[in-house]
Amino acid sequence: MGSLEKTSWGVASAAGQPRLLDRMRVVLRSKRYSLRTEETYVSWVRRFILFHNKRHPRAMGAEEITAFLEYLAVERQVASSTQNQALNAINFLYRYVLQDELPELNEFLRAKRPKKIPVVFTRPEINRLLERMDGRALLMASLCYGAGLRLMECVRLRVKDLDFHYQQITVRDGKGRKDRVTVLPTSQIPVLEAHLVYAKQVFEADRARGLPPVFLPDALHRKYRGAGRQWAWQWVFPADRLSTDPRSGEHRRHHVSPQSLQRAVKAALRETGIPKHGSVHTLRHSFATHLLERGSDIRTVQELLGHADVRTTMIYTHVLKRGGRGVLSPLDE
Repeated sequence: MGSLEKTSWGVASAAGQPRLLDRMRVVLRSKRYSLRTEETYVSWVRRFILFHNKRHPRAMGAEEITAFLEYLAVERQVASSTQNQALNAINFLYRYVLQDELPELNEFLRAKRPKKIPVVFTRPEINRLLERMDGRALLMASLCYGAGLRLMECVRLRVKDLDFHYQQITVRDGKGRKDRVTVLPTSQIPVLEAHLVYAKQVFEADRARGLPPVFLPDALHRKYRGAGRQWAWQWVFPADRLSTDPRSGEHRRHHVSPQSLQRAVKAALRETGIPKHGSVHTLRHSFATHLLERGSDIRTVQELLGHADVRTTMIYTHVLKRGGRGVLSPLDE
């Protein structure tokens, strides 16, 4: 490996070479992973290394990886999705950063996957919730319910993703890094058009001030030079304030913070007194459930939601049954 030196976090690396976690960040960015995924994967790899007393991953194998994953399941009692996330991060490290296949793992103790039925708002509850909201938050919540958008899919919408003629929204880089097309609610078209007038004013004011162009992933920035200064590529929901890009260090306008919509929905839920533990994602659950209630084909709903497996979509059929498993209570006879 050549001469070795200690990095600031204790893992040896070749002298003159970038530290391991820095190299991992570079590779994640080159593959267009989001900043949130980058931070999550780097955090898991750091925890994996610290768990084994700062040993370099090249010096570890299946035994050490299994021990870490079982520690998460047994000692930390994490959810199965969290354990899988840690495994995905370690797999990325070995495959793309160290350029070595992940060691073949023996069967290990997996975290239990809880069988949870999603919380769903009824149609009257949706109306009551939206009546307690206004402005941008109301528009965003309406799109999450009316188009089945995830929170980050909503805040990351760009102008070009809206098709008013065909009444559809193109979701770019959704979960699993897949694109899909979903419905644009007719009722929201006038509201969206009015909102875009405001968004365009913000865009033109930023251009007049000479601010950096809108953020584009590296691959798109290279492929479509100058696109960042075009109206079509701007955020549908720009932030009220400028912020510093954590990657480039540029001071520019990003999209609105997802926390702002989360807080608005939680506040509206408290005001309505609806006795359910809901969130922005509950609006997406309600979208799917209400479509199925109206008789929409489950395969169509699957495509609108962007589910890879129809079995994921089938979880929403639980509310279509009357009572527990569709059984009529003997008390009602």
